[in-house]
Amino acid sequence: MSSEAAIRDALRSVIDPELRRSIVELDMVREIKLGANGVVDVTVSLTTAGCPIRGHFQTAVSEAVAALEGVSHVNVYFDVMDDAQKAALRQKLGRGSLPDGALAQVGAVTCIGSGKGGVGKSTLTANLAAALAAEGKSAGILDADVWGYSIPRMYGLGATRPDVSAARKIIPLEAHGVKVMSIGFFVEEDSAVVWRGPMLHKALTQFLQDVDWGAIDHLLIDLPPGTGDVSMTLAQLLPQAHFTIVTTPQPTAQKVARRSAEMARKLSLEISGVIENMSGFVTPAGERFQIFGEGGGQELADELDVPLLAKVPLTMPLREHADSGVPLVLENPDDPAAQAIRHAARGLIALTPSAPASLPVLPVQQVPAASPSPKPAGMSLPMA
Repeated sequence: MSSEAAIRDALRSVIDPELRRSIVELDMVREIKLGANGVVDVTVSLTTAGCPIRGHFQTAVSEAVAALEGVSHVNVYFDVMDDAQKAALRQKLGRGSLPDGALAQVGAVTCIGSGKGGVGKSTLTANLAAALAAEGKSAGILDADVWGYSIPRMYGLGATRPDVSAARKIIPLEAHGVKVMSIGFFVEEDSAVVWRGPMLHKALTQFLQDVDWGAIDHLLIDLPPGTGDVSMTLAQLLPQAHFTIVTTPQPTAQKVARRSAEMARKLSLEISGVIENMSGFVTPAGERFQIFGEGGGQELADELDVPLLAKVPLTMPLREHADSGVPLVLENPDDPAAQAIRHAARGLIALTPSAPASLPVLPVQQVPAASPSPKPAGMSLPMA
């Protein structure tokens, strides 16, 4: 019969799909009991009553322990963390609140960032999500570029406001097979968002925890330029997110983009790759011009020891479709820019082969809740 230490060690393979850490590291394994005839009882503490990923833990714990020598049967029980235990976990994670399962079925989270504005980061994010959908992956976009939100316009969603479900979760809007959430849905169209850090933190927390993202393979987060409050908030809320850097070829943009990479590493975010945008312009006659220089993206990727996911050329259709509300990769997949973006999307898929969304999730049997009705985890979004 395996020892309690061996069982606990085996449970290190059970990962919380939302926090992206082992349930042992998160102190969620409350009790292990060794019974007669190889029967093992494991009690797991959930962060919230009625946790929507209870079924995942039931399956993963059973499989991890049952694989040990001498174990004939595994019973998995659940309780809910008390306030002191939740406070200790929040302190360990360095965050003010715990998730309630909104991102539990999101496979991979990728932040798309740049050191400076004007490099086409939002256009690439919009097309990358559509390209992922075209590759058969479910995708969503969180438009976290609060001051320069543009994803709603790029997806033809305008000032449409999302609905709220019976469980008091915001339902993201959907266009072209991609789920979209943006601050642009909650303010007057094209109005300026003038918020300080605490307001931004609360809004982003709500977008992550109070939005019903459901089961999607990839969530792309369009970051604002620079290394300010939004990036730090997201790093705190999503410690296992990946970071993809967008730069243009010129040395000035590449050097500024390097600062974003430095920020990501200081915040322990894994850098998944670099995308070079505006890498050249080809005339209808076939003549090529390196308007913004050459080689900056590859140089940055080599310096960071990450792959260069794509070199996206300047094309007029890429700009035109950003204004028309239909991603270029869907409307004109043969355009050179569309082909390069599809290549980058395939790179992102290859970098995240084992997504939590692919884990089996059983029908959830609700743990009795302390209160009769669910409550939203965040704040009411301020309206302009």
